[in-house]
Amino acid sequence: MKEISEVEKDLAAVRQALDRSGKFLSLHGLSGVLAGFYAILGASYAYFLLYFPNSPIGFRFYFINERHVLIQLIGCAFAVLTLSLVTGFWLSYRKAQRLSLTFWNETSKQLLFKLAIPLVSGGLFTLILVLRGYYGIAAPALLLFYGLALLNASSNLYKEIQLLGFCQIALGLLCALWPGYGLIFWTLGFGVLHVLYGVLVHRKYDA
Repeated sequence: MKEISEVEKDLAAVRQALDRSGKFLSLHGLSGVLAGFYAILGASYAYFLLYFPNSPIGFRFYFINERHVLIQLIGCAFAVLTLSLVTGFWLSYRKAQRLSLTFWNETSKQLLFKLAIPLVSGGLFTLILVLRGYYGIAAPALLLFYGLALLNASSNLYKEIQLLGFCQIALGLLCALWPGYGLIFWTLGFGVLHVLYGVLVHRKYDA
């Protein structure tokens, strides 16, 4: 049998190999599930704010003339984003500790950089659209830029991320064709797809 010191050296070598593999293996599947639920809750809030008691399925354009409504929508989107990021960070950090992996390393830095460029650009672009009154383009823009961000970072994540990115882009293009259904496409992309992706990743890599 190997001595304890030799086993520790072997484990350290495995951890270093994982860190150098270029894959961010600390990503937790439950973070995707919870992010999806946050998005669904946010979409429900937007529905009651904009549509209730009418159905969001009917094709129609809504013009937000009340400034306080616009502020509430932006605040809701920011709250969903913040909760998703905090939850993802916390669960991933705990998983890294459980696997004895380094959470903040070159791979995680590369991942953050690859995600940030499309996400920040898309977020600012969408905010400009909303402030200019182009509400029908806001939802497809968010989906498209988010899908591009996932594809850009997919080389550092699980392979399932690439499929999620393609699905987000497809939904964004469909949403651009039918802008009156923006809330539905937004719910499908950021809500339902995230839950399905999170469950898949959790069962495959976390269980």
